[in-house]
Formats: sequence, structure tokens, C-alpha cells
Amino acid sequence: MNKGDRGGKKASEGLGAPGATGAGGASGALPWVDVLLASVASVSWALVGMAGVAALGLHLLGADAAGALGPMTAAMVVLGAGGSVTPSGDVSAFGLTGAQARTAVDITPLGVSLAGAVLLAFFFLRSLRAAGAVLPGTELAARAGGVVVLFVGVVAGLAWAGHDLVTIDGSSLGLDPGKSPGGGGVSIPGLGDLGDLGDLGGLLPGRLAGLADAKARVGFTVNTADSLAGAVFWVLGVLLIALLASRRSPLPRGWEWVHRTVRPAASALVAVVLVAVVAGLAAAAYAMVGDAHPRRIAGAALLGAPNGVWLALPLGLFVPWSGHATGGLVKVLPDPLDKLLGFKDDRSVSLGRLAELDGRVWLLALATGVMMLYAGVLAAARTPVRGVSAGAFAGRCALALGVVSAGALPLMVWLTGVSADASLSVLGFDAFGAGVELHGRVGVAVVLGAAWGALAGGLGGLLAYGVGAAGWRVAVRGRPGPALGGPSSGGPSAGVPSAGVPSAGEVYGRGGPYTPSPVYRPSRDETNPYLREPGERP
Repeated sequence: MNKGDRGGKKASEGLGAPGATGAGGASGALPWVDVLLASVASVSWALVGMAGVAALGLHLLGADAAGALGPMTAAMVVLGAGGSVTPSGDVSAFGLTGAQARTAVDITPLGVSLAGAVLLAFFFLRSLRAAGAVLPGTELAARAGGVVVLFVGVVAGLAWAGHDLVTIDGSSLGLDPGKSPGGGGVSIPGLGDLGDLGDLGGLLPGRLAGLADAKARVGFTVNTADSLAGAVFWVLGVLLIALLASRRSPLPRGWEWVHRTVRPAASALVAVVLVAVVAGLAAAAYAMVGDAHPRRIAGAALLGAPNGVWLALPLGLFVPWSGHATGGLVKVLPDPLDKLLGFKDDRSVSLGRLAELDGRVWLLALATGVMMLYAGVLAAARTPVRGVSAGAFAGRCALALGVVSAGALPLMVWLTGVSADASLSVLGFDAFGAGVELHGRVGVAVVLGAAWGALAGGLGGLLAYGVGAAGWRVAVRGRPGPALGGPSSGGPSAGVPSAGVPSAGEVYGRGGPYTPSPVYRPSRDETNPYLREPGERP
């Protein structure tokens, strides 16, 4: 047998590697042990990250001083996974009954959600890469199904544990008749001067000492059915976004168009959004310097930095919002949003109206515009060129990023919607009313997302094509190494596999220690060490 025959035999054996049939090999049997271990690892790390962020954030905010940290952490994790929590409780003051604490909260701690989503996606995608370049659809369904079932089961356990009573000590509120300005008003730290309460105000100053000794026991319970349904949608959404945004994870046969068209735009947009969150955390760290309560800022940033960032991004892209805020919750809104929403009736919130109160708000539009343009350039660098003209390439990038942005922008608007109401009613008088409502227009966000994405994708495609960066970072499915192409390959499209031609990663799958790089000269079998017999000298 000559060396050429041996080379042909080796190549034919490579084509029959496990990469063509997935991790199950030629038999097509599903690797159930791998599926189970990957599901356990993905869910475990995700929940560890979510619980860690939730517990640390609650501790920094001082919430563990009012109740047990464990149940509160469990409830926060359930909220972060799309669940629902119902708070309720009774307050007894002056020996009277009928004093009710009423709260209703609809807000997702996206800091907890993001921590779990990143870890879940990382370990799930890492397990897929062991399957080769082409992943059978049945194996993908089995791996995703294992993660969903295990995650929902753990959330069910957290729903059982996520209930407790939080005791609020009246003395910790600083209620003191001597601190009441003028003797007839009531001043409470965090809520400000409540002013003259009329007849009730005449009674309260003399009995504030009794109110200070009162105990408020407020309970919270996780809604099991709603939380399980929310967890199913949450984990499925995370897995779908992870598959669409991962540039090198394998896909079932026939999904090549997803890898060529959707993945470059999705990965670019996800990367830019995550960088925006990091910038928000950096801004929170800067705000901590010199602040009197740095722990509170750190805790709020851990739990809610993505909420603020993903609220600002749609606002910067001119998505209209509406809402109102009353009571002490007005103070939690950033300036100048607190001035615009500090009313009982709904007010329209737009970039223009905010700019009337503070002209610096226009910088938000500039920042979000630059962010979208960067996403367009990044998507163009990851999109295959394949010898098309500049106009056709820009159109392809505009279409892909427009479709992805049309789905991403309304998702951010929906996730960052806020609805919270809290009040303490004594003898039928609403003493401590507080609430905030803020919701964006999802339908308008779809249209604006498509428009901004198409504009950014087209401009980014033209810029990348003009400077020779188009297709420079194209990724090969199932290949964790560096992307093909680049300046040394003779152009942006060099080394990119043509449609229908398997790449090196697809041919060799996960087998063998050697994955060849693109060939730029005729192959010489006599210099290839992998084509020699054992012990044969060159």
C-alpha cells in the first residue's frame, strides 16, 4: 500500500468519525449518562450563581436583619427564574386590630436572572461541543429536556422553601414624637415629613412611643403553579438564546442557515448588551466611592443593575414608556425620572420629555446609537462573505440584525417593566402610601428594534466591508479553536467553507488530536507525519 492509498484510507475513516452522527456514534443511541451529567452540572452551577447573587445582594441591603436569609434567598431565586411571590401580613398597633399591610410586587431581579442565565448557557453549550460538528436533533432535544426537567424540579423545591414571616420592628423606623417638626407633624426616616394628619395627627404624636414598640409581621409565599410555569418559559428562553448566540456550538443537520445568518447577529447583540451591563456595574462602583451607604449601592447593583441598564437602552432608542410613582418609592427612581413620574396618574415617559428636565439625557441616545453601530460591525465581522458585493453583504447584515433586534428590544422592555404598590393602612387612613408603575410599549419596541437593527446592520456591513474586516471572525461549527480567515489568509472571505462543503471541524468531529488548519498550498503526503506507518522514518 502506497502513501497515497493510506492517506485516502485515513480521510475516509475521518469522514466516518463521530462528528457525523453525534456523541451517540454510528449506532444512534443517545448518551444518557452524558445527558444526565451535563444537565446536573448546568442546573447546579446556574442555581449556585443565582443563590449567591441573591443572598449577597440581600445581605448588603440589610434584608437579613428583618428575617431569615434562607427563605428570602429562595424567594428571590424563584423571582429571578420567572416565578411569582405573594406577600401579605397584619400589623398590630396601639392594641387595635384591622391595621393591614398590603403589598403587591411585580418586578424581576434581573441581576439574579442574568447570573443564572450566563452559567446555565455556558455549561449547557460546553456539553454540546463534545458531540461533534453535527448534533442529532433527538440528542439536542434530550439534552435540553433534561435541563428543563431538572431546573423546574429544583424550582419546585425552592417554592416549597420560599415562604417566611419578616418582622419589622417599629423602633427601627426611628419613630419619635420629639423628631416631629412643630409637634404636630410626623417625620419618618425614608418617607420624609408626612405633615399634619388632621385628627389622626393629633393622636399619633402622643402615641408614637407605642407605635415604636409595635411589631409588623409581613409574610411572603411563593406561588407554586405560576412559578413552575414561569421557570419552564425562563429556562427554554435561556437555552434558545444560548443556541442562537453561540457561534461554535453544533446544530442538527439542516440548520446550517441558522449558523450562517442568525448566529452572527445574535452573538453580536448579546455581547453588546452584556458589555452594557458591565458598564452599569462599573457606574455603580464609581457611585459607591464617597457615598455614605456603599453597601446599599452594591446590593442594589447586584440585584438590579441589568434592570436599570435594560430600561435605559430602549429609552435611548426612543421606545415610549408610561407610568407613575408615589410615596417613598419616588426616591428610588434615578434623576430626572423621579421628577417626571412623581404623580398619582400615569405620565408619558420619553427621551424628549426627560431631556426637557435634563439636557444631558441626549447623551443616552448617542451612547445607544454607538452601541447599535458596534453591534452591526461585530455582526459583519462574523458573517461569511463568500464573494458577494458590498451592497448585497450590507443588505444581508441589515436583515439579520434587524430580525434579531426586533425580538431582543421588546424582550428587554417586557423584562424591565415595574409594578409595585405598598401601603400601611391604620384605622382606614392610608398613612404610608407608596407605589411605582412603569411599562414600555412592546409593539412599538418591535418596530423600532427592526428599524434600528436594520440601520446598524447595514452601516456596520458597509464599514466592515470597506476596511476588509467583513467575515474576518467567521466561526466553524463544532470547532473551539480560532476562527478561519483573517488578514493573513489573503482576504476577509479566505478560508471560509463554501456552502455544502464540510469544514475541517465537521469532517474530523471530536476525534483525533489534530484538527488541520486551512490549506493554502498543495498537500505533500510525504511530509505529513500522520500518514506514516508506526516506526517509519521520513
